[in-house]
Amino acid sequence: MGDSAIGCIITLILSLFAALLTAEAQPAGKVYHLGILSPAAVPDPAVASIPNLVPMALRELGYVEGKNLVIERRFAEGQLDRLRGLAHELVQRRVDVIVAVSDSAIDAAKDATATIPIVMGFCDDDPVSRGYVASLARPEGNITGVTLEAGTMLASKRLELLKAVLPQAGRMAVLTTSEPGARRQVQEAQQAASALGVTLVVVEVQGTDYERAFATMAAERTDALFVLATTMLNRDRMQIIERAARYRLPAMYEWREQAEVGGLMAYGSSVVTLSRRVAAQVDKLLKGARPADLPVERPTQIALVINLKTAEALGITIPPLVLFQADAVLK
Repeated sequence: MGDSAIGCIITLILSLFAALLTAEAQPAGKVYHLGILSPAAVPDPAVASIPNLVPMALRELGYVEGKNLVIERRFAEGQLDRLRGLAHELVQRRVDVIVAVSDSAIDAAKDATATIPIVMGFCDDDPVSRGYVASLARPEGNITGVTLEAGTMLASKRLELLKAVLPQAGRMAVLTTSEPGARRQVQEAQQAASALGVTLVVVEVQGTDYERAFATMAAERTDALFVLATTMLNRDRMQIIERAARYRLPAMYEWREQAEVGGLMAYGSSVVTLSRRVAAQVDKLLKGARPADLPVERPTQIALVINLKTAEALGITIPPLVLFQADAVLK
């Protein structure tokens, strides 16, 4: 065997040996376990919702499901009394972090564990008054996360904008659910309606029976629809938007993404943007941060989004003053 051949063999052996030493020097990759707890049903993959968006945002941060991330998903299918049992399942699975979607899920997770970090995604109410955290700046317990409203309640503003678009509307339907945060929004909307001279018809959807809910709105001769900001109504956005179009009910929604897929108007934040903030907090906790030291985050941008194509289909002309207030006008 020639010297050159021997040299190649030696080089190859040394390379393999070096690679082996490098592999042994690197610790085995840690696999993280994330729990997601939601009062809603399993969302369609195309719906912009926390259970869909948080894993996508985590992937951008280097967490790949099936490789270094295991996600335990628990959905109550609209049966809120199931949440406590589902939360205890996540604790028994020894997840590293729990993302609790909405107040009802946060309550269940809080009762289930005082040690596993809980990320609110999102808190519908004031997390301090509900006892989730000591303060927004220093939570002090095992809960942190993102709160839905930017320090103020938006139900009254959404109703005011809807009335501005439809000044002749005397009766408006409010689509709600049994979720805790919905009751507060209904109360706020009722106060605003009184000042606006509007009669509210509160319609609570039972399960996913949206056909019955819209039939009730039609029987009550409502002129417009105010869709409350809840986890379940966001999950079922397409069912609601399609029926609003069929029943020719101009509607106001919570998330800009709802207007982007056919809703008439939305006043609020972006579920995509806030889900990224939830994922960022999960990332910090998985890397060793303490929830007590992570401030609760709030939306920094509230936008009015108007879908002119939907307005045209409904035969509505958006007043110039409302268009002037809009942050985005979709054509």
